[in-house]
Amino acid sequence: MKLTKQLDEQEIHETHYEKIRETLKNEPYANHLGIKLTELGKGTASAEMHIEEHMLNAHGTVHGAVMFAIADYVFAAASNSYGKVSVGLSTNMNFMAPGRKGAVLTATATEEKKTRRIAWYRITVESEGNLLATMEATVYRKDQYFVPIGEE
Repeated sequence: MKLTKQLDEQEIHETHYEKIRETLKNEPYANHLGIKLTELGKGTASAEMHIEEHMLNAHGTVHGAVMFAIADYVFAAASNSYGKVSVGLSTNMNFMAPGRKGAVLTATATEEKKTRRIAWYRITVESEGNLLATMEATVYRKDQYFVPIGEE
C-alpha cells in the first residue's frame, strides 16, 4: 500500500512537473532576494543566488540570514515537489565558513525519508566548491495539493 502511494506521488510529480516548477520558481520572497531555482526533482531541489553588498553582515561576509533563506527555499521546493502542500516544522542550521561578496551561493536539498505526513531533508549551502552551511529540516505534509488532482 505504501508503495502505491509513493508511485502515485511520483506520477503526480511527472504529470504536473511544469506547473509545480512554475509555482515554486515564482515564490515571491525568493525572487525578491534573487534566488533562482536551477533543478527540481522528486524530493530534491537546487538553487543559486549572487551575493551583493546589501547581503553582507558587519564583518563583510554573507549574512547568516541570507544563507538560511536560500537553504529554506530549496527545502520548500524539494518538499513541495510532489505537488502536495508541505509546510516547515523545524530546521537546524550549521554555519561552517563565510561567504563573500560577488560569490554565487548554491543550495541543494535532498529528501532523506518521507511518510504520509512527515518528511526529512538534508540541505547544503556551498560557494566555489566550499561547504558553507548545512541544514536539517522537517516538513509537515498536508492533505491538499496545489496542482489539479483527479479522482484517483
